[in-house]
Amino acid sequence: MSRRWFAAAAGLALVLAGAWAARPGAPTSVLVPEGLSARQTAELLGEKRIVQSVFVFRALLKITRFDRHLKPGMYTLRIHEWPTVVIRKLTLGLTDDLKITIPEGFMASQIAERLGKAGVVDAREFLALVQARGLEGRLFPSTYHLPLGYGAAKTVAVMTAEFDKQIGAAFAAASPRPASSFEDALILASIVEREAVLKSEKPIIAAVYLNRLKKKMPLQADPTVQYALGRGDWKKGLTRADLARPSPYNTYLHRGLPPGPICSPGLDSFKSVLSPAKTFALYFVADTTGGHLFSETNEEHSKARVMYKKELRKIKEKLKQQAAGR
Repeated sequence: MSRRWFAAAAGLALVLAGAWAARPGAPTSVLVPEGLSARQTAELLGEKRIVQSVFVFRALLKITRFDRHLKPGMYTLRIHEWPTVVIRKLTLGLTDDLKITIPEGFMASQIAERLGKAGVVDAREFLALVQARGLEGRLFPSTYHLPLGYGAAKTVAVMTAEFDKQIGAAFAAASPRPASSFEDALILASIVEREAVLKSEKPIIAAVYLNRLKKKMPLQADPTVQYALGRGDWKKGLTRADLARPSPYNTYLHRGLPPGPICSPGLDSFKSVLSPAKTFALYFVADTTGGHLFSETNEEHSKARVMYKKELRKIKEKLKQQAAGR
């Protein structure tokens, strides 16, 4: 250990004695952002007057080896708080935050509803801000630790920053360079997110849609119609009337990609568009195991659909027999 740290350790007792002698002041909220180093955290606490000496606080972290265990979040601390209390809260993650998980494939209205129910934002204000800025698909799905009443603007900033960190970085690092633009890749990834059930099938589903785009075939993706209905959810069992609903998002009526993302895709779905599977498949239909059957021709696809319906009838019949036998 350097002389500098020995000097810090020597003066540590005096500083701690002063800290214990002085009564902590008024409580204040401090946000420790994700990715902050121990040095940066100490400086932040110094600026907020939580710790009296940044240098000595850093020394204490180093000596106790807690410098690599500080957790981000919103904390309630007191002015000139006891160093041991500060370290305990930051290492145990005793934040004021709410733990909120935004699933992959949520549309903005669903995200707004979840954040609103948790009390983090006003749902209407959040959704209005997202729509005004055209941020559908750019609110990265993840688990966030956010304080009560954090507000729409700051919450949007946190989620879009994580989007840039994950999705933006993946596009920038893609090799070879993607043939499609970032916007097109994001739109297609949002469709893949809603279509895929199995992670292993995402690159195949992405390839199917890319193959259809190359052949100028309509995507005919049900999730785009579900989004076009504007219900704020994902309607199951689409009707013929639904499929005929006029909307630029209806990929049964319009060729090419819809005008924007239909949900917030996860990183795996986005990467599947950047690195799709090598297949000539143009069609897919659900099977009875949670996956899909993929076909290269319409004839193969028709046979797969018949097979799926037969298997579905068998399952329904078996369930009826089991229910009757009870």
